Amino acid sequence: MTGPDLPLSHPLRVAALAARKPTRFDLKPDATALSALATVLGITAVTDLRFKGELRPHGRHDWDLDGTLTAVVEQPCIVTLAPVRTRIEERVERRYIADMELPEADESEIPEDDRIEPLPDVIDAGFVATEALALALPPYPRAEGVELGETVHAAPGVQPLRDEDLRPFSGLASLAEKLGLPHKDGE
Repeated sequence: MTGPDLPLSHPLRVAALAARKPTRFDLKPDATALSALATVLGITAVTDLRFKGELRPHGRHDWDLDGTLTAVVEQPCIVTLAPVRTRIEERVERRYIADMELPEADESEIPEDDRIEPLPDVIDAGFVATEALALALPPYPRAEGVELGETVHAAPGVQPLRDEDLRPFSGLASLAEKLGLPHKDGE
């Protein structure tokens, strides 16, 4: 997804980049782009975003992208649906390798260094920012002071299974007390 498909786009054509010095970028999208970005990410709002960094040559044909992403996002609390604002600050690093061969098999191992990618003709700093923000979003945002709690379900006439029932040693304290044995509290 690049260019017009993406609300935040800043394409850098690799062939046009200076081969001996870094190319700097500083993306600070307007309110319209932030709203569209929130829609793409499936969250309530992106109220602020800045992606600042540089793309610099590495060796003869490879490129390194190094930047800092800062953002303020709003998501619904997973318990109460109240708005939860989160400030995100992430360092973003990518290494684009010119001669990188992708595996052809349906299943392959993930490389140890997840910053490495094949070198495309165009590196879109906006796409990199969007991807980094998507990965940095809290997966289960909760409003301050909100606990998840416990939900108990069972068919009529059946005693529900609770979290406490799944702990194999949870009943030992009460059993020790019934038998008059000393237990953890030293009684």
